[in-house]
Formats: sequence, C-alpha cells, structure tokens
Amino acid sequence: MMEQSWILALIGGALIGAAAFILMFFNGKIAGISGITSALLVRSPKIPLWQCAFIAGLIMAPWFIKPLGFYLPDFHQINPWVAVIGGFLVGIGTRLGNGCTSGHGVCGVARLSPRSIVATCVFVAFGMLTASLVH
Repeated sequence: MMEQSWILALIGGALIGAAAFILMFFNGKIAGISGITSALLVRSPKIPLWQCAFIAGLIMAPWFIKPLGFYLPDFHQINPWVAVIGGFLVGIGTRLGNGCTSGHGVCGVARLSPRSIVATCVFVAFGMLTASLVH
C-alpha cells in the first residue's frame, strides 16, 4: 500500500479541489470547513441545506470508502483529553486565523489571496515544527 500512497494522495487532493471548485462555481461559497461548521453552530434555525449536506458528507465519507478497501487510522490509542484539547486549540487557531487549512490552503491559495498564502505558510511551518517535536 505504501508504494501507492502518492497516487491515493493525488486522487484525494483532486477530489478536494473538485469539491471546492463545484461549491464555488455553483454556490459562490468557499469550502472552508471551520466557517461552514461554525455557521451551523451559530446560525438561526434556518440553516442552508448545502451546509448540512457538506458536513454530512464529511461525516459519512468513511462508511462509503470502507467497502473499497480504504480505512481511517485507529484512533482508539489516542488519549481523549489530548483530542479535546487539540480540537479546542484548532478551533481557537481557526478563529484567530480567520479560517482553516481548507479555506486558506485550498481555496485561498487557488485565488492567490496574499492573506491565505501567508496563513498556509504558517500552518505548514507549525505543522513541521510540531511533527519534529513529537517524533
């Protein structure tokens, strides 16, 4: 499987790019996961159907790909408190950065947004630093 991982990454990236393009082209919206999720949590009872469908697709995707032989890593070994604290810190970061890796990294960089390019460079730099410290 390892020798094919770059192909799978290429396919996954193409699917993410296609989904972001379709959402922008047909709906005029940026596919930023943190923005879509926070809008679902904060908005009034009138929630646009596309936001519900987008989040539902993210949640249900693992069940659709499992029969094809793909799987997600086993998260049972992760300390729940570490996951909660990490999720909280990611939430704070997306608020401070005015977006997440999908909004800035996929959509913003594609639109050549200077703010998104800087944000993506910061995401990548801190990801590399964290990976170096942890491993």
